Amino acid sequence: MLEETLNRIMPVDSRLYEVAQRRLDSLTKPQGSLGRLEEFARRLVAIYDEQMPELPKKVVFTFAADHGVAEEGVSAFPQEVTRQMVYNFIRGGAGINVLARHAGADVVVVDIGVKADFDPVEGLEIRKVLYGTGNITEGPAMSRQEAIRCIEVGITLAGEYVKRGYRMFGTGEMGIGNTTPSSAICAVITGRDVEEVTGRGTGIDDERLRHKIGVIKKAIERNQPDPRDPIDVLAKVGGPEIGGIAGLCIGASALRVPVVVDGFISTAGALIAYELNNNVADYLFFAHLSQEQGHRAMIEHMRARPVLDLDLRLGEGTGAALAMTLVDAGLKIYLEMATFQEAGVSDRQDR
Repeated sequence: MLEETLNRIMPVDSRLYEVAQRRLDSLTKPQGSLGRLEEFARRLVAIYDEQMPELPKKVVFTFAADHGVAEEGVSAFPQEVTRQMVYNFIRGGAGINVLARHAGADVVVVDIGVKADFDPVEGLEIRKVLYGTGNITEGPAMSRQEAIRCIEVGITLAGEYVKRGYRMFGTGEMGIGNTTPSSAICAVITGRDVEEVTGRGTGIDDERLRHKIGVIKKAIERNQPDPRDPIDVLAKVGGPEIGGIAGLCIGASALRVPVVVDGFISTAGALIAYELNNNVADYLFFAHLSQEQGHRAMIEHMRARPVLDLDLRLGEGTGAALAMTLVDAGLKIYLEMATFQEAGVSDRQDR
């Protein structure tokens, strides 16, 4: 499934950017005056391969998993918070639920690797690949086959939800300790120093941050992930939710569906997808620049530019939901704003 899907990801047709730009330039405003909103509209026209696409039905996937490295004391919160927050998401009480309602998006929680079982309930996809990862200071997070299965969960979800009529996806995650594997992935793939890409996660103090940096260095030394093989990196120092997000980006790109990528952990998943097929970048909107210092390194590696910079670091998909409102706004301008001709307004005289 993975290879076949990767082979179907094509770059968008750049001629559609020009088609969209001609319409944008005909609207009742000075050319380029709506800045990046116009960029969002151009990109959506090219992604959907439609000159006048409809406003999309939206869903944010919050992938949840536990991490063995939490045993090393890298987070300010205990591991059971992952399970407790899954219930909070399902009840609609978390930050992502509030901001998704604001954005007009649905929320789907995906149990891909939580160290607990859940009863089936609406809004929860039980797609468990494993019950938490191994402790990456002692060995790999998971096997290569498990890493591929996590990616394929995301690919499968993309296909299923497109069939349900969704045409814009957001990514989110929940997993105590998951900034540690994300920093490890970032360091390995971008080649940056661990100190440069490791932040405070849930708000740890200086002493615990130094300890966290040491844990990541130990994990990389112990596992020797190959930066030329993104699946090896994911398996050795990553996590199930990171793999699921990578798969969602891959599956959506193959189906010409845009993905609004949340913060640091989500971007680690997008980075895995990008390393597997660079064409994925054409379909990704990076929601915001996280307070996590490694986030900028990954975004720069993919030569991308975030939509927002609000000092966010919650995760869950909160930044994705906020950015969706602006991506939508760009398309609404493109679709609903009158042209000079339609409005009977005089156009520029130097045309």
